Amino acid sequence: MTPRDLWLRFETYHDVTYFSPESRAATDALGCKGGWMGYFGMRAAPLGAVPPEVVTAAFFTFHPRMVARALPDAWDVATPARYLEARLEGVDGALRRMLESLDLAEAADLAVAAATATPLAGRVLAAANRALPVPGEPHLALWWACTVLRESRGDGHVAALVAAGLGPCEALVLFDADKGLGADYLRKARGWTADEWAAAESALRERGLVDDGLTPAGRALRDDVERATDDAARDCWAEVDAARFTGLMTPVALRLGHLNEAMRTNPMAIDPVAQIAGQPDADRPGPRARMGT
Repeated sequence: MTPRDLWLRFETYHDVTYFSPESRAATDALGCKGGWMGYFGMRAAPLGAVPPEVVTAAFFTFHPRMVARALPDAWDVATPARYLEARLEGVDGALRRMLESLDLAEAADLAVAAATATPLAGRVLAAANRALPVPGEPHLALWWACTVLRESRGDGHVAALVAAGLGPCEALVLFDADKGLGADYLRKARGWTADEWAAAESALRERGLVDDGLTPAGRALRDDVERATDDAARDCWAEVDAARFTGLMTPVALRLGHLNEAMRTNPMAIDPVAQIAGQPDADRPGPRARMGT
């Protein structure tokens, strides 16, 4: 199994954290003003009540203005500890609704073993999430592990983008040149203006990375970034049966792909049903097509 095969499955499971009606209801109950305040509050909560600059750096592709609209106000709405409780409450409700008949104990054991073996040096979001206690119930232990694995891969992906000399908006422009999700959609999802997008596009043109889509140099750079991301995500599976995990998680990801409507409209644009079925992804991003974190 490749790191991308694994990512598609644990990312799909992790996505209920932010993209489910139950999670939105949990943050609305806290008093959050809109879904993005809840998102930033829940995702940043393992770091503590950090300022927006820290979250902007860690999350990478979000414009600082977008983060600053949610933070630090989110910490006035509730403490990080309360966001963690709301996060777990929303995840629990969403997973019980969609996966109530599935036995997740073995998948949880494998995922926890991989998450526990994940290197933490330079992986701040992964480290912050792994420092949280492992929930006792299998569906929540699996979620904890998938979250650690997801943030670990994301941390590694950000490092690869930085090493490639790509800024946050440039990473999005290059992603769109490859996958064609639409500049307007991506700009809105991450808070960039049309002028900022155009400036990033101009910088990539000067580097010979985009023209009417990706240039050969742009394709090579994206492939290098994705290869580096995959390579950095391998070590934690060295002593874990990755093939068994993939087999166990395939029906889980397929069920979530069918039932979690909110997931299909999130900026990661994952369609696990199509991708696991092996359908061509010319018009949609696949496991390789991360746009940052």
